[in-house]
Amino acid sequence: SPLLELAPATAVLGPYGCGQPAVPPLLGTRVVGGEDARPHSWPWQISLQYDSSGTWRHTCGGTLIDPSWVLTAAHCISLTYRVVLGKQVLSEDEPGSVAVGVEKIIVHEKWNSFLIINDIALIKLAQAVKESETIQPSCLPPAGLILENGYPCYITGWGRLRSKLGANGPLADTLQQALLPVVSYEICSQRDWWGSNVRTTMVCAGGDGVTSGCNGDSGGPLNCQREGLWEVHGIVSFGSALGCNTAKKPTVFTRVSAYIDWINELIFNGGFEGTGLGA
Repeated sequence: SPLLELAPATAVLGPYGCGQPAVPPLLGTRVVGGEDARPHSWPWQISLQYDSSGTWRHTCGGTLIDPSWVLTAAHCISLTYRVVLGKQVLSEDEPGSVAVGVEKIIVHEKWNSFLIINDIALIKLAQAVKESETIQPSCLPPAGLILENGYPCYITGWGRLRSKLGANGPLADTLQQALLPVVSYEICSQRDWWGSNVRTTMVCAGGDGVTSGCNGDSGGPLNCQREGLWEVHGIVSFGSALGCNTAKKPTVFTRVSAYIDWINELIFNGGFEGTGLGA
């Protein structure tokens, strides 16, 4: 199975394996707009940063899934990047954090920016990273797995702390987490929710008007724990133009379990040769 194929690749990272943070996250709280994450409790969370006149700035999130590979959203890709791992507070120099260059970026060949479908990309790091207490990979879910309505998952990222139409709040400096229960496709595709904008290759979470993803969270993970391991079930894709935390407009994620074969082909079967964008 695709999940078993992943195991040998992540095992080289060391004793933790995937989806088992050395510092477990603090769960169960539900705070409006999210809350500061426990430092290094989401060790697969990365910051995708671009060079702005000699200063590196956060633009998107992403998920470490292998020593050399990061999963993010296709709509995040357009600039010259570095990947920063092992971070909690973006503005501080933190022991154990590393910045790694990008060797290659692979955007899904059927990415459609108008319909926002197949919003998924892989980043090959210039050097493989070593596992530590602050840098560990997330597990991938089994191919095709769909979580039931209400399944408790967490969004993490450095996105905007608040957003309403015409009035955006600041980007977070400290990594945030928020409980976002899964919303089933049957509910999310209803006309007064997202309607036909949401596809079966996506997963919705949130939508209560209290907690959601926001600008700057794009590309980051929907973290769901299953059988004791954390898996990346979604990649932050889009939300409401009316602002974050809009009722019946949950955050929409690319459903990772719909792309396991694509990921495995590129990472483990050498399918990335001659594909995608140069660094």
